Amino acid sequence: QVQLVESGGGLVQPGGSLRLSCAASGFTFSQYAMRWYRQAPGKEREWVASITSTDGNTNYANSVKGRFTISRDNARNTVYLQMNSLKLEDTAVYYCYRVGYWGQGTQVTVSS
Repeated sequence: QVQLVESGGGLVQPGGSLRLSCAASGFTFSQYAMRWYRQAPGKEREWVASITSTDGNTNYANSVKGRFTISRDNARNTVYLQMNSLKLEDTAVYYCYRVGYWGQGTQVTVSS
């Protein structure tokens, strides 16, 4: 069955960096676009970034553009989210998404 397992979250100071990973299994990873979403406390889940399946084209929410980078390694069935210059407002649970499926999420906390 389809599984998406995120990792790499944690506590980081403002201005710091983290790299999230999402290990996928149960489907042909290279054939699917992948996305990252996040949900902050008391807020709705919001889209963060997307990457297409074959040509690797990327798109970003305005709030993270220039700071976050989504990438994928089709040989490792993994999608990444490199997060730099983190801000307090980036605090959220980050979720990996493939059409119809969600990961369990990984907590990112930005705090001084």
